[in-house]
Amino acid sequence: MNKLLPKTVGIYLFKKFLITFLIILFCLLAVIFIFDLVELLRRAVDKNVLQFQDLIVLSLLKLPEVGQQVFTFAILFTAIFIFWQLTKKHELVILRSVGLSVWQFIMPVILCAFLIGVVKITVINPLGVLLVERYETLEAEFFSRKSNPISLSNQGLWMRQEVNNQSVILHAKDIKLPSWELEEVTLFFFDPNGNFQKRVDAPRGSIDKNLWILKQAVENQVSLPPNQQETYLFETNMTRQQLEENFSSPETVSFWDFPENIKRLEATGLNANQMKVYFQNLLSQPLLFMAMILLAATVSLRPPRAQGGFLLLILGIGIGFLVFFSSNFLQALGISGQIPLFIAAWFPAIISFVLGIGLLMNLEDG
Repeated sequence: MNKLLPKTVGIYLFKKFLITFLIILFCLLAVIFIFDLVELLRRAVDKNVLQFQDLIVLSLLKLPEVGQQVFTFAILFTAIFIFWQLTKKHELVILRSVGLSVWQFIMPVILCAFLIGVVKITVINPLGVLLVERYETLEAEFFSRKSNPISLSNQGLWMRQEVNNQSVILHAKDIKLPSWELEEVTLFFFDPNGNFQKRVDAPRGSIDKNLWILKQAVENQVSLPPNQQETYLFETNMTRQQLEENFSSPETVSFWDFPENIKRLEATGLNANQMKVYFQNLLSQPLLFMAMILLAATVSLRPPRAQGGFLLLILGIGIGFLVFFSSNFLQALGISGQIPLFIAAWFPAIISFVLGIGLLMNLEDG
């Protein structure tokens, strides 16, 4: 009969995994940071006013959002390394000799991976959204890139854009899709220095190609009487497709805001599939991280003579990329509506978890 895992051993494995994970994650993030910094340096060649510290700040602001994509690899590589070390040093032989099964001494590692997944989606993801918003603002400022921030809230549509050396803020109380008919539309015009120029109000409007078309508009300028126009045309650099893609961009939404954003998109008639798949995929992350532990155990918990450091590395990279690409492929199918959203988001995690359990049971029984 198997004994209970001693508390001291459980804490030792938990801490060992967590510390190693942080080291590996730091190394992966450092590589990403260097590549981002090099790319920013390339873009900043003609911008003599930019300081090197500005580029470092930009790279750091973008790091949490981009770095979330390497968490799965970090979990997998950490687990392979930990189990390989424990086997190489015969620590697992000692644990087995006192009657402990493989399921018992990998439980602290699985628990740690699960908690890392929870922290990632509840803390790191919202932090990454906040920092990437700041990154986009500074990027537009440093590189003179025109930005068109758009938000859809309970107060309606808000959009800011820069056209013909003017900053324009558009607000519409309601949107009717798919015709993109706007109700109670207001335009605010500002010069390059931020000084108010004029305001245009219309009870309704629409977008056609690259034009906002306002009906029965009233134009109000400083020190001039109101000017009523049957049709007011305003040039925009956004198309309907670009607007819809901007609304459904999940990378700009915090984990805690997904339910409200999904409801808001569905209420306005926009396609919320991408937002739903991304949200469900985030929810599946803790399960996927636990699955990575199980898969790592199947390739690492073997006799030392049957192992090879290079082979383990190749297997780890292969498993990581297989899960990564299959996840992206299924998400694309789910967004396009070709498969159910649940399968698109949860299938990689569930299959990896079940496969890991099956292989580990075979290893343990064998």
